[in-house]
Amino acid sequence: MIVVTSSPHTPHALLHLRTAGVSLVLDARHGALPSVIHWGPALVDLDGDDLAVLADAVEPVIGSNTPETPLRLAVLPEHHAGWSGRPGVSGSFDGPGWSPRFATTALTLDGAPVGGDRTADAGTVVVDAVDDSGRLALRLEIELTPQGLVRTRAEIANRHDAPYRLDDLSVALPIPAEASEILDFTGQHNGERMPQRSAFVDGVHLRENRRGRTAADSAFLLHAGTPGFDFATGSVWAVHTAWSGNHRHYAERVFSGEKVLGGGEVLLPGEVTLAAEESYRSPWVYFAFGAGLDAVARRFHAHLRAREDAPDSRRPVTLNVWEAVYFRQDADELIALAERAADLGVERFVLDDGWFGDRRHDRAGLGDWTVSADVWPDGLHPLIDRVHALGMQFGLWFEPEMVNLDSDLARRHPEWIMAARDDLPVESRFQHVLNLGIPGAYAHVRDQMLAILDEYRIDYIKWDHNRDLIEAGDRTRGGHAAVHAQTQAFYRLLGDLRRAHPSLEIETCSSGGGRVDLGVLEHTDRIWVSDNSDPHDRQGMLQWTLQLAPPEFLGAHIASPRSHTTGRDMDLAFRGGTAVFGHFGIEWNLAEATDADLAAVRGWIDFYTAHRGLLLAGDVVRVDTPDPRIVVRGVVAPDRSRAIFSAAVLDTVHPDPPARLRLRGLDPERRYRVTPVLLGTLPSGLIAPAWWGEASDAAAHAAQEYWDHSPRVDVTFPGAVFRGQVLHTVGVASPRVHPDKVVLYRVDAAD
Repeated sequence: MIVVTSSPHTPHALLHLRTAGVSLVLDARHGALPSVIHWGPALVDLDGDDLAVLADAVEPVIGSNTPETPLRLAVLPEHHAGWSGRPGVSGSFDGPGWSPRFATTALTLDGAPVGGDRTADAGTVVVDAVDDSGRLALRLEIELTPQGLVRTRAEIANRHDAPYRLDDLSVALPIPAEASEILDFTGQHNGERMPQRSAFVDGVHLRENRRGRTAADSAFLLHAGTPGFDFATGSVWAVHTAWSGNHRHYAERVFSGEKVLGGGEVLLPGEVTLAAEESYRSPWVYFAFGAGLDAVARRFHAHLRAREDAPDSRRPVTLNVWEAVYFRQDADELIALAERAADLGVERFVLDDGWFGDRRHDRAGLGDWTVSADVWPDGLHPLIDRVHALGMQFGLWFEPEMVNLDSDLARRHPEWIMAARDDLPVESRFQHVLNLGIPGAYAHVRDQMLAILDEYRIDYIKWDHNRDLIEAGDRTRGGHAAVHAQTQAFYRLLGDLRRAHPSLEIETCSSGGGRVDLGVLEHTDRIWVSDNSDPHDRQGMLQWTLQLAPPEFLGAHIASPRSHTTGRDMDLAFRGGTAVFGHFGIEWNLAEATDADLAAVRGWIDFYTAHRGLLLAGDVVRVDTPDPRIVVRGVVAPDRSRAIFSAAVLDTVHPDPPARLRLRGLDPERRYRVTPVLLGTLPSGLIAPAWWGEASDAAAHAAQEYWDHSPRVDVTFPGAVFRGQVLHTVGVASPRVHPDKVVLYRVDAAD
């Protein structure tokens, strides 16, 4: 609830917040809502006179056929100010009050009233305001985080007896004219976070998501930048809405030239109607600026790593048994699998779907979160006890927000299934959505989950969510739209479980990577990037999921030799070399692996555990390449003493000769030894460049021709020493390999 505060006089201030190479200058003069004079590269220290001069200098001239009052575009854009684009607030008192004019009543910085112009470090500005009719109260929070992110949210309250129907509450920041290109994302199940570019033209580039979850085709992050911006270069501004339900991102340019990036929650019709003294608070909307996409990504990485309980680089090697057994639940088979995994060095064992109720297939059991006595007559104790005795953590799969019609829960409480009318929505994945906004439904799921967590020693939950929220209404209230309430209940349930079991780790999975946003990542510790673990596709999905989350959050597994999503057969070296650039794990029936396979898996586990302090804590560097079929990325130690890079060749055509490999992010003055890392068999078609040096076994390294199907054994190369500047600016020759192969490089300071 907003408590409106007021100062003895109208707040009047120009505020300059500056940190981590970013400046945010707010114009909070004249009692109006604050506008942004500058958001971008850090400015020098500015005193009050400097700020006043700057504010006057950027005031726009009066254009042709435009209002005589220069436009002041507030963080919550207002129609009354002459802004012809999307307004920040949309709603009415059944007609009147649709264009409120807010006046600031109080202005604070980190809780202290602001009495004049000033420059400060990172901090939070809070603006309290009321509209001209006195019927609406508003609070804006605008924070420049220590990592250089700007985040803001708005809260609106009804101070009138009549109900206020709120249709939209969004925030926006201006960006300069030179931001002329847009980059955001689309995707699909098994193909999340596919980048797409377009020109920034007049009108609104609007990405609304109404799937009730972040979704595979979400805009994810919406960027605007100078022409040709890439991982390393160009000025880039970005927006991200931290909300796991319906949401929007948009970029807008009006005819007079102003440009903004904005975002907020998408409210369904009638979803938020405020009675007297009720309020609604928007989700946080994050804004990031950087020189290149990597700089933008690192701000988000630093923000997530600064979370009080954030996972660190000691991420356990994880085995998930889904692709090993699917719904087949047999204690002896699973214990044998756990024993084989522990022998290889696996540190966490996760039991996936099929352990509860009548869940022998995907058409029954969801909603009945009790251990199935049919397949587990002694409960899960035999398996969990053995897993812990082997020195591993134990994880368990849940899908708490869903229900099958063939379940005890659905038969007892059909009214708990979300629907907009008496008829149920279209079915998807043979399941429906359980309305957690209903107290009884919420208590049912919470209590059954807590009973499992209280009885068994469970270290980790894989939290799944396998369908969109279509016609997600509350049947106990005549089908009233309820996605907003469902999202809030989801966050509340995560919080309840974590408070009861503070050490519990939770993975966000939603048909794979369908729920990835900063809202869910306030409550969870791992992202299942995609149900598709085919390394050919995972290379791109990992590359772009890194735009928001650092590698220690990204689940990446060596899956079955033949991908169960694409049908492609991929060699173990490609699968392992892809998976080590995330939270490493295995998704494969190891009982079917050969001795050679197991030895190679052990080699990848050893490599990951030896280097995870760098792989999961370094600065992410993604290298722009002349061919999109070549994916190069790495992690560089913060002190620039070492790095690990990966160069993958994808698709059916490989460049011949390959382009030079340029390694970015190192100290230009230091010398580094670059050593290829080749675990297991050599990549087929390998022709090594001269700088690799002489192979440890020249005979084994003989070029493998297409008629030769014998695998090449482990071979090492000494590599060579280069200055960091040479590696970045000139580059070194790349090896020739067949498509869908990867080569890793260790980079160690020679001093």
